[in-house]
Amino acid sequence: MNPALTQFGEQMSHLTGVRAIMKDIIETLRAGEGREFINLSAGNPVILPEVEQLWRDCTAELLASPEYGEVVCRYGSSQGYQPLIEAVKQDFNRRYGLNLSDRNILITPGSQSLYFYAANAFAGRTTDGELKRMVMPLSPDYTGYGGISLVPEALLAYKPTLEIDEARHRFKYRPDFNQLAIDENTGCVIFSRPCNPTGNVLTDEELKKIADLGAPYDVPTIVDSAYAPPFPALNFTEMTPAFGGNIIHGLSLSKAGLPGERIGIAIADERAIQILESFQTNLCIHSPRYGQAIAARAIASGSLSEIAETVIRPHYQEKFVILESTLDASMPKDLPWFLHRGEGAIFAWLWLKDLPMSDWEFYQKLKEVGVIVVPGSTFFPGLREEWAHKHQCIRISLTASADELRTGMQRLAKMTESVYARAAVS
Repeated sequence: MNPALTQFGEQMSHLTGVRAIMKDIIETLRAGEGREFINLSAGNPVILPEVEQLWRDCTAELLASPEYGEVVCRYGSSQGYQPLIEAVKQDFNRRYGLNLSDRNILITPGSQSLYFYAANAFAGRTTDGELKRMVMPLSPDYTGYGGISLVPEALLAYKPTLEIDEARHRFKYRPDFNQLAIDENTGCVIFSRPCNPTGNVLTDEELKKIADLGAPYDVPTIVDSAYAPPFPALNFTEMTPAFGGNIIHGLSLSKAGLPGERIGIAIADERAIQILESFQTNLCIHSPRYGQAIAARAIASGSLSEIAETVIRPHYQEKFVILESTLDASMPKDLPWFLHRGEGAIFAWLWLKDLPMSDWEFYQKLKEVGVIVVPGSTFFPGLREEWAHKHQCIRISLTASADELRTGMQRLAKMTESVYARAAVS
């Protein structure tokens, strides 16, 4: 069967970003039967015993409760499962001194769907045909933003400034406010904090400045907080979540151990929530309720935030320290390699300045020594100008074991030295 596709059908039938790379990774693993690879590409969270047990306990409670049939065997509200909305409201009001009502919260089937709703509700072509941009104020950022707009030309990303520590081989991205334009032509702004793929955390001041630029034009600022506190709390540096005004605060429970249940949470102004809820009603009626019901128990009891702080965050923070120390010990001191400051998330981001080949070619070279990473150029959606830096970075997952990380980084260091040395004599 070969049906004719609409413009949107053609666009949405193609994989973008990391999903396209994953096809190559899966084929590599299948073709290499009998050969061991250290797979440092994964975005799937580690199944931590304490986290899994929390969800088992919440499931047992749900199964034993009289509301089980009501949860699983009936439709629900498009806004979400009321006990989960109540749990989020109570927790965030207490934790952050907010004054949220039920009308400020929407539960979505994963945060990716939330950003799809927002991208197409606020950016794209207006009823008058005017193009409203979806602005990414700092690139690189989450590759998934590249596939969520039904009007691809609406996405516009800005190059950052680079704060480089040559002596320590570290660097950090910062928004370039001299270039960033958020005005009447902007439909919405979106960024992740902490950032997938780099681990970057925009400061409270930077976040406020970005939101303030859009406020006079009623431009929603969507803060993707999939790695932020209070759960999964994968921030390794101090940061304060932001709420109110023109901010749409997007949460996900995926990295808190529930990626299979697809639970996203939006916290925003009542009018924004109404728009997003209507979008959801038309698309899928409501989010699945089983995951919402066990999440409500984990949040209301305080167990989820406690496990996030005492189990999830320390696990990944320790992995970053292992990766960082191994690179410091193994990478040649005279080469221009720079590790992004590890401020959060479950990835490390390595910049190989003046890399003598593309990031894709370097990815292929690492496969030769049994190490799989993700080429960094997939994380620059919406960046329209050419930039050599875009082809000099790789993303490294912290989901591997400690021994795998050490061995993987040692092999990476040897390959890096070999690649630069070969280029020097050619």
